[in-house]
Amino acid sequence: MKIRILIADDHLAFRSALKAMLALQKDLEVVGEAEDGKDAVAKTLELHPDVVLMDVNMPVMDGAEATSRILAGMPGAKILALSVQADDGYMASMIQAGARGYILKGCAPVELFGIIRRTAGSQTA
Repeated sequence: MKIRILIADDHLAFRSALKAMLALQKDLEVVGEAEDGKDAVAKTLELHPDVVLMDVNMPVMDGAEATSRILAGMPGAKILALSVQADDGYMASMIQAGARGYILKGCAPVELFGIIRRTAGSQTA
């Protein structure tokens, strides 16, 4: 059974690269993409992915607000924050909103894959 993933990030090149990388993993499948927080909420509630990879800084609605809204409509959603910022403030806002973990975009792919797998199979990353 594949782990179904939604990627929410406002940078098309990053989403495309991440999607291609995830496609190389036999147990991971990207089922949707969102380019802003509002779109992330709508697509998560529509597609019910196993894991949402949520960018922290996006237009229209930021990652923390989108995370809160997703969890209000789908309390069991498993959201992982993605950011280039190793900033305690961003981290705290995403965790307080309900994200299960905080991943830096510069992490090694194998680390990201492991975090996705652990998050899909457990309560916290």
